[in-house]
Amino acid sequence: MEDILALYSQPYDSQEPLVCMDETSKQLVGESRRAIPTRPGKLLRYDYEYKRHGTCNVFMVCEPLGGKRWVRVTKQRTKVDWAHLIKDLVDRQYPKATRIKVVMDNLNTHSPASLYEAFEPAEAQRLLRRLDFHYTPKHGSWLNIAEIELSVLQRQCLNRRIATAPQMTHEVSAWEQHRNTHATRINWQFTTDDARIKLQRLYPSFQSG
Repeated sequence: MEDILALYSQPYDSQEPLVCMDETSKQLVGESRRAIPTRPGKLLRYDYEYKRHGTCNVFMVCEPLGGKRWVRVTKQRTKVDWAHLIKDLVDRQYPKATRIKVVMDNLNTHSPASLYEAFEPAEAQRLLRRLDFHYTPKHGSWLNIAEIELSVLQRQCLNRRIATAPQMTHEVSAWEQHRNTHATRINWQFTTDDARIKLQRLYPSFQSG
């Protein structure tokens, strides 16, 4: 926990950017009946029945200090999917960075081994030399700022019926562009000093003398 909080207290560094990564599953849901056009000034009404069209995965990568986020929709959440996300992070999002600090949880796909499963050893090693992984503790996913961004995405964009993965991609891309244009940042205020007071029960106790 203190490792993550220490990262959040560091100043912005374009050569060693700090990014947070998380993902969530989203059910694809479509209408079962054609919608009835609404009249001006009237609320949209839709039938309570719906059709399930499977699920998709939504990756969220955000840079808290830079006010940027990058969202990708994939069919699955496999080790290879994650590895290709990381490759794009290194080569497309931060090609000039010397090292990228990545905060994420301990999901089994979030491992250097996933890069070796997706790419040749030399390529996997090249990517790893540019990365510095920091894992949130067990039951501590709330420390990941990307989780907050996913919550905002859910409230502002995904809290309605979206039937297909291409439609999902289109919607989250529009949300991402709007939020990045305004350079919206997460105001993180919980510090290490706060943790040592409010979460004192999690620390070992020592007796003097």
